[in-house]
Amino acid sequence: MKKLVLLVAAAAASVLPIAASASAAPSAGDPTKTIAEIASADPQFSTLVAALGAADLVGPFDSCTDAKTTVFAPTNDAFAAALTALGMTAEQLLAQKQLLTSVLTYHVVAGEVNAAAVVGLSEATTLNGAKIKIKVVDGSVILNDTVKVIATDIQACNGIIHAIDAVLLPPSAPAGQMPATGAASEGVALGAAALLVGGMGALALSRRRRTVVA
Repeated sequence: MKKLVLLVAAAAASVLPIAASASAAPSAGDPTKTIAEIASADPQFSTLVAALGAADLVGPFDSCTDAKTTVFAPTNDAFAAALTALGMTAEQLLAQKQLLTSVLTYHVVAGEVNAAAVVGLSEATTLNGAKIKIKVVDGSVILNDTVKVIATDIQACNGIIHAIDAVLLPPSAPAGQMPATGAASEGVALGAAALLVGGMGALALSRRRRTVVA
């Protein structure tokens, strides 16, 4: 199951070609543009943008009036490495939209958390509902013991982006291999649905609160 979750998160890497400039530094951001606009304009995040589109998650990040969020954004290299290591195609994975959504919401934290604040945290609760572990090792911020933050404070009008070098996996995902069709796959879908409801509910509530304040 852990393999399936990682594969679903990486699925969009084979939908769009990996940009030739994938190893370039992410942009410095633009406080007049949204998270969606900044990510879409940066070739290094093209796979992430494709994944968000496949999961219908672009909406919560496409307006400066949205409640602020912090996105830990895997680069194209991060997604490509996952697909290469696991050797699967997007066609086998994109049907698992609920799992894709649960993984992507695990990369988003409510509120604007800049680098100075991140280094003072030991964990952060994501819109998925699960927590990310945070620690500083030799001057670098490490998430969940293995994922490194490689660029920080990419500023947008509706939040902030920190680029990371690998895909984060929700800790609630059960271990195991990809299930066959039938009862096993139904169980996987139900588990993913629970994560989906929590993540999307948080996004919707966050947007409503911002609208009321405005």
